Amino acid sequence: MEPRIYLRFLVYLTISVAVSGKPTCKLKGKFNLNSFKMPGDVMIGGMFPIHYRVVSLNSSSNTSPQSSGCEGFNFRAFRWARTMIHAINEVNQNDSILPNIRLGYTIYDSCFTISKAVEGTLTYLTGQDEAVPNYRCGSGAPLAVLIGAGGSALSIATARILGLYYFPQVDYSASCSVLSDKFQFPSFIRTIPSDTFQSRAMAKLVVHFGWTWVGTIASDDDYGKYGIKSFKEEVEKAGVCISFSETIPKVYARQKIVRIVDTIERSTAKIIAVFSADIDLSSLIEEVLQRNISGRTWIASEAWINSALISKPEYSSLLGGTIGFAIQRADIRGLRNHLVQLDPRNSGEKLITEFWERAFDCMWPEHGVAVSRILDYKTADYNRTIADAKNRIHNISPLSQRFCTGTERLDQIDNTYADVSQLRLTYSVYKSVYTVAHALHNMYTCKTGEGPFVNGTCASIKNFQPWQLMYYLKNVRFKSLLGEEIYFDVNGDIDAVYDIINWQRTPNGYISYKVIGNYNGTAPPGQEMTVQNDSIIWNDDQITPPFSVCSESCQPGTRKGIRQGEPVCCFDCIPCADGEITNETDSRECIQCLEDYWSNANRDECIHKEIEYLGYNDALGITLIALSIFGACIAAAIATVFLVRRDTALVKANDRGLSFVLLFSLVICFLSSIIFVGQPVAWSCMTRQVLLAISFATCLSCVLSKAVNLMLKARAAKAKSPEGTEKKCIGPFQQRIIALIFVLCHACLCAAWLLIFPPYPDKNTLSQNIKIILECNEGSVAFLCCVLGYDALLAGICFIFAFIARKLPDNFNEAKFMTFALLVFFIVWISFVPAYLSTRGKYMVAVEMFAILASSFGLLACLYVPKCYIILLKPERNTEELVNGKTDANDKSAPPTSQSLTTSGISTACSTVTLNE
Repeated sequence: MEPRIYLRFLVYLTISVAVSGKPTCKLKGKFNLNSFKMPGDVMIGGMFPIHYRVVSLNSSSNTSPQSSGCEGFNFRAFRWARTMIHAINEVNQNDSILPNIRLGYTIYDSCFTISKAVEGTLTYLTGQDEAVPNYRCGSGAPLAVLIGAGGSALSIATARILGLYYFPQVDYSASCSVLSDKFQFPSFIRTIPSDTFQSRAMAKLVVHFGWTWVGTIASDDDYGKYGIKSFKEEVEKAGVCISFSETIPKVYARQKIVRIVDTIERSTAKIIAVFSADIDLSSLIEEVLQRNISGRTWIASEAWINSALISKPEYSSLLGGTIGFAIQRADIRGLRNHLVQLDPRNSGEKLITEFWERAFDCMWPEHGVAVSRILDYKTADYNRTIADAKNRIHNISPLSQRFCTGTERLDQIDNTYADVSQLRLTYSVYKSVYTVAHALHNMYTCKTGEGPFVNGTCASIKNFQPWQLMYYLKNVRFKSLLGEEIYFDVNGDIDAVYDIINWQRTPNGYISYKVIGNYNGTAPPGQEMTVQNDSIIWNDDQITPPFSVCSESCQPGTRKGIRQGEPVCCFDCIPCADGEITNETDSRECIQCLEDYWSNANRDECIHKEIEYLGYNDALGITLIALSIFGACIAAAIATVFLVRRDTALVKANDRGLSFVLLFSLVICFLSSIIFVGQPVAWSCMTRQVLLAISFATCLSCVLSKAVNLMLKARAAKAKSPEGTEKKCIGPFQQRIIALIFVLCHACLCAAWLLIFPPYPDKNTLSQNIKIILECNEGSVAFLCCVLGYDALLAGICFIFAFIARKLPDNFNEAKFMTFALLVFFIVWISFVPAYLSTRGKYMVAVEMFAILASSFGLLACLYVPKCYIILLKPERNTEELVNGKTDANDKSAPPTSQSLTTSGISTACSTVTLNE
């Protein structure tokens, strides 16, 4: 701007001020702010949401802009404003605080709207009834501090403006955690705890009752967004999942409200945490009531836990059992008398007259007109007066046709204004006033030279800068009405102490606030919260806490299986695999049992595996032992028969020595099976297979030597050469040598096995998961196959020789019985292989013992039962003639045929040595 033009502007401004006698700072012409005012030596500003919202106006650019009016009277906030006035009056009457200094006040209505809060802040700063930014055009008492503005979103807006000037702001209800940021809000302090502590307390409450599936609802402002964000962070640390997260619009929109309620109705979460002001929440609760959505437990933030707007009787069926946090309650001395002594006839203030109309459902014919003039109105003007009154009052419909007289008694009404039973935010307003008063008192009593400012200077109570008072506010410390010490930390916050409130239905359907615990943010970790669980009445008058989980807890024995695409709280409970356990609920992984342990049926404990072996006290073991002894006794009995009848023809013809050895080996076979019974030890493991193999080898070697001799007889008979038969037959000595050679070869093989890879006892934990099988490890499968294969080879050779000699024309042809005996032997052991491989544990041993016994009985029966039959039951046939085929077995008097003679000659020649042994 050019100097001349600038000079002209200053001259014009000076002349204008001189002519008008008052400042000329103007920005807009019409202004609409509801207020309370009282002059004083020091002025304290206040801002309260006395109305719920502003009136919607049609914007137009062809008329002068107007400040919006407000509607929806808030009795609770009106009580807060009157409490501030009461506290200031107490300070003015108290000689111990600010003696000779009178506090005044200017209180504005923020209408619970940011625009109104900003408008009031600018108006307060300018000192006029207009919002002119960056100007201070008023005069008079210094402006000390602003108390308000009544809500986090409003206070954030005002704090940003006041922070530009470092102008002190003490808030009574703005709990949003972002306000603790002194970089953004350097001049903001509050007498209500930060939501950081409330979010933490609500999270602890959720964890305390074991809820893991929670829905969240927040108002669409800084209070709701920051509060619910902190709550989510805290509960998610504890493993709680969020079922849904919705935001309530600040401006009513039915479609959005319906969508939120649809979400609540669909969700399986029974717990809903709400960070919202009661005004914003009321529209949502109305829709929930219309849908009759019950069975939900609501967790309330301090902004609506004791709100009369939400705790209406008609909501009690849905909201009964609500639990939440409230700041400390106090009884303020003299407050009720102050509230009920309000007289609208002498005040002349618009807010008071509007309050009176809403409280008593009446109308003032004209605002600002004395009550005494009501009767002077002419009857003709009556209807016009009523219509004008209706147009001036917002959101009062329907109004009674009755006029207000001013003589109505406030102590007889039953509304939130006169209810002093739950003074919580009201007490916070009270503390805010006393915080300012004590800070001003400390500044007032400062002594020159001892002050906190440059060179020890002090600030004058009559003329101080905002930043000077801010110093005293930050360092104030005093005892409150409840005896608590009030001071502020570096973030401008006080200690967090909450009461935990439970909404309980009374018999007449109303809601009572029951304190069931408390939370102290300064307590040691783990001791911050105490809850009296037995004192809580939940939704539907239940005394047991509700259950809210996405999935039931996984009991011991199962693990959590996460569902793809769903929160971690939604899972399936998967049983642990065999050999694995979980001994805690909601385990994520199963624990593998140690080698000698196995999981029980419930998969919640590792127990010792069952030790299994074929024991002596086992019924199966006892049976097999009995059969073994029985077989050995039969073999011994046959040997005794042979010994007693050793001189008979049949015994002599079968080589008595080999017969006794064969019987002895069979006895050993029977008895060797007993070693398979009992807990395996080193000696039994090394003995049983070797003893069995050698005994079988001995038996088969004896049979083989006999089979060789019979085969030679058969070949001689087939050649019909009696003179060469004697040369082709072998004698007893040669037969025994053959048997001995085969036995010694087998014994050497067994000895090598025992020396190189001896069998040893072993714990088999792999064959059966639930059992430890005590068995013998054979050391070397190759040696075992060789040992058993040797026996099989002997049996095969025996079978071939016996099969060749089966048609030898003797009256008693032993080759036939050998053939049958070996067939039984092969059938038994061939059947043994699949049976053995298909069994486990002690039954494998039992199968092997059964094979041993069956094959031994087969050999014994086929080889010796026919002989014993003749020896014991048919002794007349046990003669040399019949045994050697000299006469027909059926007709001893009949002469022999030529074929018979030939055969007899062969038989006689081959049997001579045997008979004369």
